[in-house]
Amino acid sequence: METITAEGLRELLTQNPDLSLLDVREPWEFELCHIEGSINIPMLELMGKLETLDQAKETIVICHHGARSLQVAGFLENTGFKRVSNLEGGVAAWATRVDPDMPRY
Repeated sequence: METITAEGLRELLTQNPDLSLLDVREPWEFELCHIEGSINIPMLELMGKLETLDQAKETIVICHHGARSLQVAGFLENTGFKRVSNLEGGVAAWATRVDPDMPRY
């Protein structure tokens, strides 16, 4: 499975703004902070909402620190997604290294 750093994602977004950013945190976490353009489908709700995702798009899976998103990225690969990456360090890394104005928790 692929991983991507916060800096790598920032660069990738400038080259391919049509990425699918899947944030698997709980809604209250997503409301506190999220990467612009992300869609929020909590990890435990994903099974019932797989059809809402486009398997043809490159998908970056995001959570708080990278553990939940790593599990979800593996699950997506096992269900047929071909281009899936986990955001290493999650939104915490994004806030620290890319967007220092992002709220943290």
